Amino acid sequence: MLFKKLDIYIIKKFLGTYVFSIIIIILIAVIFDLSEKIDDFMENDASFKEVAFEYYLNFIPYFAILFSPLFTFISVIFFTSKMAYNTEIIAILSSGVSFRRMLWPYFFSAFIIAGFVYVMSNYFIPQANAERFEFEEKYIHSRPPNFRDRNIHKQLEPGLFVYMESYSNTSNIGYKFSLEKFDEGKLVSKLMADYVRWDSTINKWNIRNYYIRDIDGVEEEISRGSSLDTTLNMYPGEFRQRENIVEAMSHNELKEYINKQKMQGATNVVLFQIEFYKRISNPFSTFILTLIGLTVSSRKIRGGIGGHIGLGLALSFSYLLFMQFSSQFAIGGKLNPLLAVWIPNILYAFIAYFMYKMAPK
Repeated sequence: MLFKKLDIYIIKKFLGTYVFSIIIIILIAVIFDLSEKIDDFMENDASFKEVAFEYYLNFIPYFAILFSPLFTFISVIFFTSKMAYNTEIIAILSSGVSFRRMLWPYFFSAFIIAGFVYVMSNYFIPQANAERFEFEEKYIHSRPPNFRDRNIHKQLEPGLFVYMESYSNTSNIGYKFSLEKFDEGKLVSKLMADYVRWDSTINKWNIRNYYIRDIDGVEEEISRGSSLDTTLNMYPGEFRQRENIVEAMSHNELKEYINKQKMQGATNVVLFQIEFYKRISNPFSTFILTLIGLTVSSRKIRGGIGGHIGLGLALSFSYLLFMQFSSQFAIGGKLNPLLAVWIPNILYAFIAYFMYKMAPK
C-alpha cells in the first residue's frame, strides 16, 4: 500500500506523541526513583558515572518497554482527540476516506511499536537488566535474599532426585540431605546424610556423616562414611536468585530455564511462564489498545480532551488490573499461565471490536 499524505501525517502524530509521552513519564519515574535510592547510592559510595551509565541507562529502556502499551494508548487518545476537536476527523471522513481506511496508519504505527517492543523485551532488555541487577546487588541490596523454602525436592537430571529439609544460603549448607537414583522407575541407590556443604575451594559439595544403600534387585549393600566430596548439577547460586532474575534472560535462555525448572520440579515455575508469555502478549496488546483509543477519541464528547484522557486512562488501568488478577489466579494454580496472560487480550479484543462497530463512521 502506497502511503498518502494523510497516512504520513497520522504516523508522524502517533509516533511523535508516543516518544514524547515516554520521555515525559520516564523523566518523572527517574526523579522518583532517584529520590528513593539516593541514600543507598551515597552510603555505598556509588559514583555518578556508575549511577548514570550502569543503573539509569539500563533502567530507562526497561521502564519504557514495561509500560509501552499504556504509553501507546495515551498517545492515541491524546493526538486523536485533538484531531477530533479541530474537526480534522470530520474533514477526513467527509473527504471520502472511510473509517476503516483511516485505521491503516494507526495499525502501521502500532506494528512498528509492537515489533520494537518484542525485539527489545526478548533480546536487548534482558542484557540491560543483567547489568542493572548487578549494580543493585552491589549498591542497593545489602545482603542476598533469604532462602526460606523447606522440604526442598529437586530432580537434578532424569532419574536423580535430591531432597533437603532446609537450606541456608549464608553458610551454603543443606540439612537432612538425601540423594536418590532411579533406573526405569526402580530405586537403585539412596544416599542419606546429616548435611551437605558447598566447598568453594574445589567447587564441589562435601557430604558429611552419610550412609549409602545400593540396591541390586533383592540384595542391598550399605556403606558409611564421615566425609565425601561429589559433583552435583546443583549450585549455591540457585538458592540466592531473586524472582526477577528471569527478566535478565533472553527468549531462548528463559525457555531453557523454564524447562530446567520443570525437570527439577520447581514450585514457582508459573512465575517464569507468565514472564515468557507476556513477552509475546504485550506487543500484541498494542494493536488492541490502539483500536480502543481511536474509537474512544475520534468523536467529540462532553468534557473535551480531558474527558477522552480520563476515559482512556480508566480503560487502560482496568486492562492492567485485569492482567494482574488473571496472573494471580495462575500463580494460585487455578488457571493455565498461557490462558491467564492472554485472557485480558482476548476480552479487550472483543471490547475493541464492539467499540469499532459502534464508532460513528
